Amino acid sequence: MRIIESIQEMRFWSDAERREGRRIVLVPTMGALHEGHLSLVRDGRKRGERLVVSLFVNPAQFAPQEDFAAYPRDFERDQVLLEKEKVDVLFHPSVSEIYPEGYQSYVEVEKLSPLLCGEFRPGHFRGVATVVAKLFNIVRPHAAIFGAKDYQQLQLIRRTVRDLNFDVEVVGHPTVRDQDGLALSSRNVYLSREERAAALALHRSLKRAESLVLRGERESKRIIDAMRAEIEKEPLARIEYVKVCHPETLEQVARVEGEALLALAVWVGKARLIDNTILKA
Repeated sequence: MRIIESIQEMRFWSDAERREGRRIVLVPTMGALHEGHLSLVRDGRKRGERLVVSLFVNPAQFAPQEDFAAYPRDFERDQVLLEKEKVDVLFHPSVSEIYPEGYQSYVEVEKLSPLLCGEFRPGHFRGVATVVAKLFNIVRPHAAIFGAKDYQQLQLIRRTVRDLNFDVEVVGHPTVRDQDGLALSSRNVYLSREERAAALALHRSLKRAESLVLRGERESKRIIDAMRAEIEKEPLARIEYVKVCHPETLEQVARVEGEALLALAVWVGKARLIDNTILKA
């Protein structure tokens, strides 16, 4: 596996591979890799001849009071895991490489960004859209893979690609869960034993909602109330939001007609956990 830290070298490598007609697949990450990330990597391996994983903890998507400094980092461990998966390139730029002195250009996705998580994390999705646009311009992949656990991020990137005419196929990969249903996340390392047990309330609430819809419930308020009741059984859990939305626009809907996104964010200890499912009427 080749480790590349400079934009110039990354572009040189990608241009050479493209001239040879090889299909490049990118898996963007912020490191602290877990099985969820590795499932994206394995998916990427099947979709092209060359596989690039980027590892960059993006300061532009963290607000001042958020956990940028504390965000889990273990480059050596991540490197070993990616070598085992036979990744071709690990792109690991510094902050100053991506955001040099005087940097001032950002990508804003106007309607999607303020919704759901954006309501509570102002500026977050501006940082996400910006760094992904930069990665697409630097790595020049034919396809890029993103996890559906971060559903809003996935939709935001799809919109950015459409609006800015990036020649990149955006692939959504299903949420990867532990055996007990907890969605895998780098922030799960923040959870104590008791908090991790409490975090299972997120998955239980999603299953409760799916069951209600299967039995004929269509009213979003009733579905949300049932989910809140399930989560509030856990004293260590603090709900930030539970919403039923249109799966593409992410605008809230009063009823489940056809398909609807059910998304939630819950604090358990110092870990902010998100999860979602698609409800099908």
